[in-house]
Amino acid sequence: MSYAPRLQEKYNNEVVGNLQSKFSYKSVMQVPKIEKICLNQGVGAAVADKKLIENAEEEMTTITGQKALSVKSKKDVSNFKLRKGMPIGARVTLRGDKMYEFLDRLISVALPRTRDFKGISAKGFDGRGNFTFGIQEQIIFPEIDIDKVNKITGMDITFVTSASNNEEAKALLDEFGFPFKK
Repeated sequence: MSYAPRLQEKYNNEVVGNLQSKFSYKSVMQVPKIEKICLNQGVGAAVADKKLIENAEEEMTTITGQKALSVKSKKDVSNFKLRKGMPIGARVTLRGDKMYEFLDRLISVALPRTRDFKGISAKGFDGRGNFTFGIQEQIIFPEIDIDKVNKITGMDITFVTSASNNEEAKALLDEFGFPFKK
C-alpha cells in the first residue's frame, strides 16, 4: 500500500461528496480540486546584497521540501538601481503529495502560530476560483530556525483551483478547514 497525504484522503473521501451534494454536480470529475500552490517571496533589498536571495531560496526550500527557484528581473528600473536579469525573489510551485503536505502544515501548524491571528480574509479571490493571501513573517513555519534568520520577510501564497467561480473555490477551501474570518 502506498502513502497518501491526510488531506488528499480527506478530499477523496469527504470533500468530493460534500461539494457534489452542495453544488449538485452530475459527475465526480466536475468537483473542483486544488491544482497547485504557488509561493512567491520578493526580496527587494537583494539589489544591494546578493546573499539575501540565497537565504530566501534556502528558507523556501526548507519550508516546502522542494527546491526554490530565483526570480530574475525582466527589465531595468533606474530608480531602484535594478538591472535586467538580476535576482529579485524566490518562488516554488507545489503539486501532488507535497502540495497536500504543505497545505496540511499551513492550516494546522503555521497559521495558528501567527501573532494576533483571527483568520484569513476571504477577499483574495480573483473571480476565476483562485485564492491569494500574504503572510508577513516566514518564521511562522516551524521548519525555520528563528536564530538563523537574517531578515524577516513575507511571502504570497496562491491556491490555484479548478473551480469556475469564487463561491465554489471558497467552499472547497472551507471543506479543507481553511481558517477564513467569519
